[in-house]
Amino acid sequence: MKGYSVVPVDKMEGNVVDRISNQWMLVTAGNREKCDTMTASWGGIGFVWGTPAATVYIRPQRYTREFVDAQERLTLSFMGEEYRAALTYCGSHSGRDEDKIANAGLTVGRTPEGTPFIEGAELVMECRKLYRDRFGPAEFIDKTLIDVWYPEQDFHYIYICAIERIYVRIPE
Repeated sequence: MKGYSVVPVDKMEGNVVDRISNQWMLVTAGNREKCDTMTASWGGIGFVWGTPAATVYIRPQRYTREFVDAQERLTLSFMGEEYRAALTYCGSHSGRDEDKIANAGLTVGRTPEGTPFIEGAELVMECRKLYRDRFGPAEFIDKTLIDVWYPEQDFHYIYICAIERIYVRIPE
């Protein structure tokens, strides 16, 4: 990818909790013909089943979930603060109704594997899906979380993905 270098997963710099919760990320999936992205501020990075992994949470009604479900890979793009308005836009508009990516002023790039990502990202994680499940009311130990986070019972799907490659934008 032009303008990016590959960094080993164990050499990634920065506070991952801050990246996800405060900087946010764009979850992007699709094929060469069509893709979609969504803003996410829930997620995790860790190690499971012998591999570095990312955990992504997507509500059932999100259009991007259709693309995530249809493809083997997805990307997590971490943008700089100059993209805050675009991330806000992608978190409040649906690609079902419009060309959300273009309307947010963003451009889609492709990894060498062909996985779509959002150009201009400071860091891109290319991930391969390993597992999918869904939160359910019976599994909550703290039932108060259901009232706070799921008043409409639209429990998130959980994706555990192997982090295959990390791309870091080369400063100009």
